[in-house]
Amino acid sequence: MYNTNKKVTYDVLNWYKKTKRQLPFRNSNDPYKIWLSEIMLQQTQMQTVIPYYNRWIRQYPTLKSVAQEKIEKLLKLWEGLGYYNRCRNFHRAAKIIVFDRNGQIPDNFHQFRSLPGVGDYTAGAVLSIAFNKQCIAIDGNIRRLISRVLGIKKFTYYNKRRIEKWLKKHISKLHPGDFNQSLMELGSLVCNPKNPKCHQCPISYNCKAFLIGHPEAYPEKTHKKKIPSHTIVAGILWRGNKFYIQKRTNSKMLAGLWEFPGGKVQYGESLEQALKREIEEECGIHPKIIKKIGSIKHNYSHFSIIFHAFHCKEDKDIIKKEKEARWISINEIKQFPFPKANHKLFDLLNDQNWNV
Repeated sequence: MYNTNKKVTYDVLNWYKKTKRQLPFRNSNDPYKIWLSEIMLQQTQMQTVIPYYNRWIRQYPTLKSVAQEKIEKLLKLWEGLGYYNRCRNFHRAAKIIVFDRNGQIPDNFHQFRSLPGVGDYTAGAVLSIAFNKQCIAIDGNIRRLISRVLGIKKFTYYNKRRIEKWLKKHISKLHPGDFNQSLMELGSLVCNPKNPKCHQCPISYNCKAFLIGHPEAYPEKTHKKKIPSHTIVAGILWRGNKFYIQKRTNSKMLAGLWEFPGGKVQYGESLEQALKREIEEECGIHPKIIKKIGSIKHNYSHFSIIFHAFHCKEDKDIIKKEKEARWISINEIKQFPFPKANHKLFDLLNDQNWNV
């Protein structure tokens, strides 16, 4: 009797060989490039990542060039990709490897896993693709795919172990990287959350969810909680033809990026009251509010904001010294990394020709 495990592995690899997408980081054994691509692809769609990846590699062709760069310049290049901790952790890890480990990216799972920002999935993906190590990699697409193959509805501890066991049993000994990538590709292009293309799947014959006739029922959908919404105010604080920006501290979300002074509107406050309070608290400046610029909406992973912005002028020239701050002109915006919400505000200001 033909070994079913070997058949599944063969069919998956054969499908991948014939149909895989041509991506800039594929067909490369450079662990730096593979690692970078996996970090960028975390919680981000492929079509969004590709131009960022290409620009990054053009500017920083080696891990050493990343380690030697200032984090602010890296954040500027990452600007708009989101989840900025990925960039900061990648920079920290690059410095560890270049300055503490003679530039050698470890091919040992536990050593690589210990680096900042590296989890089980990233370690498994990079080691299997770059070093041909027989390490499994489980992302959301693979978890959904194998849950359908095994007929799993809930991700209990026991069922997670079943998925790991299945992957370890089927992973190719000769081509573990291609095996992991083939499952990622299947989960991304064929075994979609809705309307899976089972007729294109090379292993549908071995899929319990397909054979039962209800692949979308596996796994059970979790009900997402409604994310909170916050009202935020910010001031474009002018001094002549320059305006004030400040750098977010390392203890805050979006650490290392630059922003306008402002913050959350508290219960019972008007927008103007909140703005004056925030600017006084953050900058030591008593602002004079000139006029409202407008408002924008922006969604983060766990909350959303309605962002109201105002043109302001200072009444007193007092800046808190503990803040890293600058007075910049419009032409200098491109020198600093800003959150995406700020760029939406820049678009609004450009439409208004920055008229105060």
